[in-house]
Amino acid sequence: MGREVNMDSIRALEKQIEEGRGDIIKLKRTRNSLLNISARIPPEILGRMFVCSLIRETGRWPGQLHFDGLQKGSYNFLLVCHHWFEVASRTPELWNFWGNTLRDWKRCYRHSGAALVDLVLDGYVDLHGVFDGPLQGAVRSRVAQGTIRQVHLRSNDGGVLTSIISSLIPDNECAQNKNIESIVWRSEGHPSVDISDFFARSCLSKLRFLDLSEKLRLSSWDHIASRTTLLTTLSLSIRAFPTHTTAQPPTLPMAQLLSILGSNPNLQVLLLWHAALPNDADGFTFTVPLRDLKVLSLSGEFRPLFGLLRRLTLPETFDNLFLRGSNSTMEEISQTIVPYMQEYFRRDARFQDRLGIFTIFSPSAASISVICDPTTTPQKALYATFEVTLAVPPPPDTLGRLFIDLLALTPREHAALFETTLGIKPPDQLFLMTPNIRTLRLSGVELSEGFLQPDPDGPQANRKLFPLLRSLYLEDVTLDNDDWGHLITYLTRQTSDGQMVSLELHGDSPYMSPEVVDEVMGLVEEFIYHQNQEAEDGGSP
Repeated sequence: MGREVNMDSIRALEKQIEEGRGDIIKLKRTRNSLLNISARIPPEILGRMFVCSLIRETGRWPGQLHFDGLQKGSYNFLLVCHHWFEVASRTPELWNFWGNTLRDWKRCYRHSGAALVDLVLDGYVDLHGVFDGPLQGAVRSRVAQGTIRQVHLRSNDGGVLTSIISSLIPDNECAQNKNIESIVWRSEGHPSVDISDFFARSCLSKLRFLDLSEKLRLSSWDHIASRTTLLTTLSLSIRAFPTHTTAQPPTLPMAQLLSILGSNPNLQVLLLWHAALPNDADGFTFTVPLRDLKVLSLSGEFRPLFGLLRRLTLPETFDNLFLRGSNSTMEEISQTIVPYMQEYFRRDARFQDRLGIFTIFSPSAASISVICDPTTTPQKALYATFEVTLAVPPPPDTLGRLFIDLLALTPREHAALFETTLGIKPPDQLFLMTPNIRTLRLSGVELSEGFLQPDPDGPQANRKLFPLLRSLYLEDVTLDNDDWGHLITYLTRQTSDGQMVSLELHGDSPYMSPEVVDEVMGLVEEFIYHQNQEAEDGGSP
């Protein structure tokens, strides 16, 4: 029979253990207070060090803001010692970012004090968060204090998004000034989210960045025009505007859009993505000056977009232009895009620098991109992109001629890089006008007689099409009579003066025998060949 359990003794020992724990904690705090890191660094400097350790990237390229989430272990310094915890708790700047999930918000909002807050929600990954009473109260308190700096909300849950936006609205009926500097609201949930009251009852005198997209509703856009004056970035991609019962999709009224642009003359970035615009711009006689504009990106129906362009007074030069028009006709392209491209490239002297020209050709679309100094990153390069999708695809030869005509408008004589998916054989003149090409990328071409060589019976018979070429990339090529000889002929002529080129074959290239590989390698400086796997394994070459 075992010993009887003495519960009184066990309770006494547990009490001593707890007392011992308290003594150990006190001893550790006393020890930590004697460490150099605590004794020699003033709390203000130590708090600043904590802030620097949590600095987040909030911008990547014009027109986009980005918030990284709270990384695992971000606030581990709170656990080092009691002194560090106290310093961190008294450093408001550490708590201006509550994280980007509702769970993060609940952990952080209590510490934020009076610091300006970046209110961020990435609802696409936080599908189970709850915007409950305490959080609602915290947001409303922030609204009353005027300490919300940025509001970036994305959610598939329209109810959550509606609740958060409702908490940003003042309780009284008067419009109140807010210190919000940027707003990004994106909703993909059901039902659509009504944001009318927020803009109707908010004076946004400091707002510089506004991005509204997807299923958001506004009963009137006049409030944005009357309550904002300092916007530098405006991005709209709203597919569900004020609701009604007509069969036609709702649109963003042109008059209200022009009013918003007119109220914010300092705009530097204007992005309209699939924003439904009415085709009534010709009914306006005034133009809106945007003399500080650096980035212009328009996507949507062809005629309304160009109607908007005609109502804007743009600077002589601006950094980036992207235009994607849909449902256009051949007549609209010739009467609208062609003159605009001519004027655009003529007026901007920066396109006289090193260029890259990229062209895309398909049965129903044509696209031309011109990039100034293509060696730079896309975020820093100056570029112009014109892309059109035809409502009724014309015959391939008609579109091919149009494509060549559009390409002729670019400043090709300054181009150093040329890339195209043009599936037809271009005339010699197209390439003779690009003598400075150093890198050439071709896709979907046939290696036939006269490949990349001028007409032997023409006036340029003895000239090289690309005298400065150094790199040739071929993708998805086909052979005339399964013969690589036309490529050999071209390389032999291209390198006859001792100037070697590098050659790369990509995509679904036909089989090349080892003998041909050796012959090609003897004619180029570098040869990269991705073998057609089926042919290599015994398929038909």
